[in-house]
Amino acid sequence: MATNRPALIALTALAPVSWGTTYAVTTEFLPPDRPLFTGLMRALPAGLVLLAMARVLPRGAWWWKAAVLGALNIGAFFPLLFLAAYRLPGGMAAVFGSVGPLLVVGLSALLLGQRPAARSVLTGVVAAFGVSLVVLKAAGALDALGVVAAFASTASMSAGVVLTKHWGRPDGVGPLALTGWQLTAGGLLIAPLALLVEGAPPALDAPAIGGYLYLALANTAVAYWLWFRGIGRLSATQVTFLGPLSPLTAAVVGWAALGEALTPVQVAGMALAFGATVAGQLGVAPRRPAPALPVATFSSAERTDRKVSMDLTEAAVRR
Repeated sequence: MATNRPALIALTALAPVSWGTTYAVTTEFLPPDRPLFTGLMRALPAGLVLLAMARVLPRGAWWWKAAVLGALNIGAFFPLLFLAAYRLPGGMAAVFGSVGPLLVVGLSALLLGQRPAARSVLTGVVAAFGVSLVVLKAAGALDALGVVAAFASTASMSAGVVLTKHWGRPDGVGPLALTGWQLTAGGLLIAPLALLVEGAPPALDAPAIGGYLYLALANTAVAYWLWFRGIGRLSATQVTFLGPLSPLTAAVVGWAALGEALTPVQVAGMALAFGATVAGQLGVAPRRPAPALPVATFSSAERTDRKVSMDLTEAAVRR
């Protein structure tokens, strides 16, 4: 299936490209100062839709595994992401995600005992540096809480990527079901917190409703399905090096739709980050996973502890 690998990478890349529009949608269309409610509206409806489509529930250890992954990839990530989006400029909020590849390499070494490749570290540094050049124009006083939230969201998602690759998924369960489990678990985690901290849901006008529909369907349900599908078929570092496409997209959207200027230094930074993203896809193609068995009924999935190798020495290049 080597001939399909570029297409697989391209489809997986659509996820961070979509996420790069999150900041513009949040600041332009959604109610202000509602990061928890926004995270809830993005996660839970999408999760329930995918769960109904997949018609598969976790079983055994996958109940707690799905809860852990849902907390890392969704339940903690979404509120922190939107908190950063509300408190930082769009490009500045997105740039902190560019350190994701370095965090994935480091967490893989720490949690899985795998030695990081020098090439992966260097490529990650170049990607982070390139993206940082894109937001040099935002220099000035930064909101401390927004910065902490941005870094914490990236760390949460990076840990989720490592564990998602490490645990794989049960036999007979596809990425649609795995995505639905995580979005639902994450949404249920956010719901009581949103009610306690932010109170009753705000009144929504037509732009807000449209913004939430976009975030829940295209930006979350479809994008996360593509993302977890990519994690299952590519190496973790390959997937993670697609992450810089998110801040690059945010910068392009800010320029094209919000009238933000791009300087020559920023354009050079975009070229560096994009080059690092491409370089991060080079290496030995990962082994093809066994095909998933079709599941036709709304039954519990068979449990398996199959672990997928994360080679970060030769063939590594992530997300």
